[in-house]
Amino acid sequence: MLAAQAPSRPLLLVVNQGDHNLALVDPATLKAIATVDVGGITGHEVAASPDGTTAFVPIYSNTGVGKPGTDGRMMAVIDLKTHQVTHQFDFGHGVRPHCAIYDGKRGVLYVTTELDQAITILDPHSLKIVGTVPTTQAQSHMLAISPDGHRGYTANVGPGTVSVLDMDARKTLKVIPVSANTQRISVSRDGTMVFTADQTAPRLAVIDTKTNALRTWITLPAIGYGTTTTPDGRSLLVALRTSHQVAVVDLASLKVTRTVAVPGNPTEILVSPDGKTAYISAATAVSRLDLSTWQIEQSANLGNDSDGLAWAP
Repeated sequence: MLAAQAPSRPLLLVVNQGDHNLALVDPATLKAIATVDVGGITGHEVAASPDGTTAFVPIYSNTGVGKPGTDGRMMAVIDLKTHQVTHQFDFGHGVRPHCAIYDGKRGVLYVTTELDQAITILDPHSLKIVGTVPTTQAQSHMLAISPDGHRGYTANVGPGTVSVLDMDARKTLKVIPVSANTQRISVSRDGTMVFTADQTAPRLAVIDTKTNALRTWITLPAIGYGTTTTPDGRSLLVALRTSHQVAVVDLASLKVTRTVAVPGNPTEILVSPDGKTAYISAATAVSRLDLSTWQIEQSANLGNDSDGLAWAP
């Protein structure tokens, strides 16, 4: 574990798949304040508690989604003040836990558990499982939650579908066919649209949340991956891994209005709490993008195969 000065807030959390660690990063300097070994096989994603004291890193597998390999069953719980793993939560069997989302309003932690074809719900304080939401699909890799917290949406990679979930009744409402293979998922700020990237063609699916049906496609310059909406709700940022770019989609016209070159092959995008910048992870670098000038301000290598990003307030 690397440790240095006390962190400023908010703190940028970066999961480094290849190093099996979590980097605690000063977002102003893009320098790691500490790195914490999460133990075991590779973690991909991270969530933080609303009070900024704890991080949760599901330990997924030593391989990619849908591929043969180890089946993770653990989740590292990290004290962000002491930079120590305080607990290794055991799901009880191999589930390939992947995406974690902390719902502060409900006081629960959602974790995608692919091999159970479900979202597992935990009490983040007692670290007890308090329920599940079935997705009815294999490879429910990523989860997005509606702004009001009532609906969940999973990107089911191999089946190429999206599961629409009732997070209150804890049931699947609908499964929407998208493509032969789909990756990553996000919800617009107003909750009216869900976005997931086709992995067989350079296009992004737009799902209407009122009808729970595919509304249209957004044509992209290259195959898309992770997406996120800007705080003003006007633009969608799309990681384009093969072309080493981020595409900017105007959400009024659903057209790409610009692309920004970024170092490496971008996977995930996280907007800062003040809405001024976006942080983009790639295998070899994490970059900071100014959302007013659309210029990359800084890039830094924070570890091997950087992927999951989160804010610790």
